[in-house]
Amino acid sequence: MQRYVAFDIGDKRIGVAISDPFNTYALPSQTYHRKGFKEDVAALVSIAKEKGATTIVCGLPVNFDGSEALQTQKTERFLSALREATDIPIVCEDERFTTVMAHETLISEGMRREKRKSYVDALAAANILDGYLQKINHKGV
Repeated sequence: MQRYVAFDIGDKRIGVAISDPFNTYALPSQTYHRKGFKEDVAALVSIAKEKGATTIVCGLPVNFDGSEALQTQKTERFLSALREATDIPIVCEDERFTTVMAHETLISEGMRREKRKSYVDALAAANILDGYLQKINHKGV
């Protein structure tokens, strides 16, 4: 049985989301606060294993026009280390607009700015995973 875990990798925090048992939608799970490169890689491997991930889906940040951004290179470096640390397959998913969508959702629910920081990254990870699940469920990837 497949189980997907998604990471929205940022400079300070990493949002985590997991798929439902039927892989039809994503559930925001937690926000991991970064401590250091090697420690962060080990922590994400641990989270993925703890959640029973058979595939890790990572958001890949690109510019509005699809070109590489500085954050793209940082994320790719992190993903390279993550791939070396685990045998769980890792796929990338375009993460354009996922954080904006997460902020808009939380604002529409009336969540105060201070509290949004705790939830926005996990919700962005859920948006990334939702996009991936829609793709595989409709294309049969």
